[in-house]
Amino acid sequence: MHLIPLPEELHAQLAQAFESLNQQAALNEQQTAQLQRILIGSHFARQQFQQNPHGLQHLLTNPMHTAQPLVLAGDEAAASKALRQHRNQQMVGIIWRDLNRLVSPQTTCEALSQLADTCIQAAVDFLYPRLCELSGAPLDKQGKQQGFFVIGMGKLGSRELNLSSDIDLIFAYPTSGQTQNGRMSNSEFFAQLGQRLIKLLDATTPEGFVFRVDMRLRPFGQSGVLACSFEALEDYYHNHGREWERFAMIKARVCAHNGEAAQAEQLMAILRRFTYRKYTDFSVIQALRNLKLMISREVNKKGKEDDVKLGAGGIREIEFIAQAFQLLRGGRELPLQARSLIPVFQYLSEKGALTTDIAAKLIAAYWFLRNTEHALQALDDRQTQALPSNNLEQARLAWVMGFASWDAFYAQLNQYRQWVRTEFAAVVAAPQEADDEQNDPLAAYQSLWLGVLGDDERLQHQLAAWGFSPEAEALNTLRSLRQSPKILAMHAQSRERLDVFIPKLLRALRQAQQPLHALTRLLPFVEAVARRSAYLLLLIENPQALAQLVILCDASSWIAERLTKHPALLDELINPASLYHIPTQTELAQELRQHMLRIETGDLEAQMEALRYFRWAQALKIAATEVTGALPLMRVSDCLTDLAEVVINYVYTLAKDEMTAKHGSPDGAASLPFIIVAYGKLGGLELSHGSDLDLVFLHQSDPGCQTDGAKPIEAAVFYPRLAQKMIHILNTKTASGQLYEVDVRLRPSGNSGPLVSSLNAFEKYQRESAWTWEHQALVRARPVAGDATLAQAFINLRLAILCQTRDITKLKDDVRSMREKMRSQLGSKKTEQTAGLFNLKQDAGGIVDIEFMVQYLALAWAHADSSLVRYTDNIRILGSLETTGRLQAQQALQLINAYKEYRTLGHKLALQQAPSITPRQPLAQPIAHISALWQQVIEQPENFNAAELASPDTRT
Repeated sequence: MHLIPLPEELHAQLAQAFESLNQQAALNEQQTAQLQRILIGSHFARQQFQQNPHGLQHLLTNPMHTAQPLVLAGDEAAASKALRQHRNQQMVGIIWRDLNRLVSPQTTCEALSQLADTCIQAAVDFLYPRLCELSGAPLDKQGKQQGFFVIGMGKLGSRELNLSSDIDLIFAYPTSGQTQNGRMSNSEFFAQLGQRLIKLLDATTPEGFVFRVDMRLRPFGQSGVLACSFEALEDYYHNHGREWERFAMIKARVCAHNGEAAQAEQLMAILRRFTYRKYTDFSVIQALRNLKLMISREVNKKGKEDDVKLGAGGIREIEFIAQAFQLLRGGRELPLQARSLIPVFQYLSEKGALTTDIAAKLIAAYWFLRNTEHALQALDDRQTQALPSNNLEQARLAWVMGFASWDAFYAQLNQYRQWVRTEFAAVVAAPQEADDEQNDPLAAYQSLWLGVLGDDERLQHQLAAWGFSPEAEALNTLRSLRQSPKILAMHAQSRERLDVFIPKLLRALRQAQQPLHALTRLLPFVEAVARRSAYLLLLIENPQALAQLVILCDASSWIAERLTKHPALLDELINPASLYHIPTQTELAQELRQHMLRIETGDLEAQMEALRYFRWAQALKIAATEVTGALPLMRVSDCLTDLAEVVINYVYTLAKDEMTAKHGSPDGAASLPFIIVAYGKLGGLELSHGSDLDLVFLHQSDPGCQTDGAKPIEAAVFYPRLAQKMIHILNTKTASGQLYEVDVRLRPSGNSGPLVSSLNAFEKYQRESAWTWEHQALVRARPVAGDATLAQAFINLRLAILCQTRDITKLKDDVRSMREKMRSQLGSKKTEQTAGLFNLKQDAGGIVDIEFMVQYLALAWAHADSSLVRYTDNIRILGSLETTGRLQAQQALQLINAYKEYRTLGHKLALQQAPSITPRQPLAQPIAHISALWQQVIEQPENFNAAELASPDTRT
């Protein structure tokens, strides 16, 4: 670290310090500079050097030396002295490294926290056996000895301790009982142990103290028992825990214990359940505001203006910003459960909840303030965060912090504090509606909603002015809502929130293309969440989320229905940057793993619910990008396909792990020779909203071989059970609905065939028994999960089957016959045809005609060029047909454009939950092109070859 010249007023102090040390050793320039900084920056270190000159010499030669494990021996007096000497020695080294900037401030905080952990653990290990000798070991009701658990709170818990910090502790033990000799209860034993521990750490002796101990964060504070059983802790936080205690528990950590590691994790699980909710916790918003107000009031008290912790823009405000996000969203987003502050800001920046610039500024401000705090506390080993008021101490602090003057330091400090103050003011601020109020006052909407049972003419006139048409229907809709049984049964607080929410909703609906239409779609949602008013509070507090709700439900009844069935998906509307960011397949898989970490491994029901939430949350994001035009059709289908594949792979792993844990693997294989093959829209990378999954399951094991687990079964039994378990997880309708509908009828022999086939049996069926339509289906088949080796074997087999030389006449007849059958059964009815309607999929000139032509041409010519069946999606196959000359460029382009147009329209209809039927006239041109090409390709004699028709100008 570069040293600026020492201020004149500190020269005398430095000379006195060197004289008092009688420092005779020859120091190099770097050592002199380091010693100079410590002597000016820390009276405490100077005193320690005077008492222990050897310690100074050690630091000069070994400045990076850190502590060794600490073991206490002898009586309590000897242990007390050893603890304090150890603490003082380590503190001097930490101060030396910190003030000389030999380490980062984070390393300093971690070293201080590790020192505290070491001292607490050494004290517990020393005191516990001695108290057991006096009173007997504490036992549970089964006679098992009980351990002692020390929970570190605050900065100790988060490993962010400062140079002269109190340590906030809570004492716990697993269960009630009594000591071995029956002399006292476990509660009494651990209370005595806690008292002795506090004395050993906190008491001031000639050697000083170890750490000041604060026990006020324990249940019921100073009036509560000193040590609680796990059960008592859980009961307290379940029945009596307050919001501010949830803030405190964010940083909680078992920092010392002599029990079992599993019990320490059990204790932390109890605390996490209290701290974090499984959903985004909007009910905490008002508690956040109250706490923010309390902090602001405290800041305004006299004497707090220049406190780097408690003052405006200080350390506590930075911590509050992080904790607000943690409590709000930490139940769902596990990275937000980090105890230390920096990872939280980094995660919020990655997710777009804070801009990169704001996160960087907050982190920079935090470390500058922490360095200032350390410089203040290093001076006299005293807990203070107040800036000095006299010139000498100001000069000292500025110099230690690396500034040439107090003014320069103070200007930089204020720059950081202003950044913090600005962001702190924005966190959980009341909704900003000033502009809306100026342009469109809310009072009129409130008046209408509260008087909706009044004068029809006046109310209808008002609704008409706001764009609700027909206005009489709009008025009746609002009256129906106000008088519905669900609304009338609401509690007073929920009703108050509804009366705040509806006027805001009416105002937001003015931005909809069809306000009444959107209102009608939203009514089921409002009724669904009315009694769970935390959701109303979310929308009241987040005008942006309300605006997104209106935009999306106005555009899609499918989205409105999803939100009605799964109100928790409202979480996704809070941050538009996150809502409209669609992750890659790799990112999706990572998100799903993170999402599922909070679910216990054996709780299949909870895992199924969590999977459903994840699927619908991601589907909502994809739908949002589609209805707002942020993603083109092809990317929408890719995203829906990626989502389905990620879910299938996770479900496969879930089912496989459960099966192998119970039965082992067939042949003891490390990787199961088992794959899931996708057909249809999933196979063709063309999933839409609400598409089912066409799946086929294949294996490559000897059906008679046994699994190698505790309950062995034959492979012929193992694989069908594995597939059934997957189908159960995917197909079952739970409270959150269905994950995906699975169709397995495309397997060999359909419903009459085995659920899982071997690859050899699959090959035999495809070569000897498969119908033409089954080879058409195979064109769109691809493996999506399972063993990579078997997947490649399937890909090779698929190519071999599809590249067989075929009887073109028979192939054409089969394709034509199947298409005619489908049209007659599934196409438009005569009444629809005469009304000028068109079935996008099944009518002549529609999607299935395109698909059948593509499949026919691929099957007819793949023997000559395997590139025709390399891909499984229609667009790329059409590209291959053009490249190989099997279609003219103009023909391929017409088919591609029509296919995209049809599918885009089909997606829009799916999001409106409407059938795939649309007016024929706007599609007259693509219908004509496709019908004409159908006549050429399918209806003409078998010698049709587009290559012969293609001119040099139209060939690729």
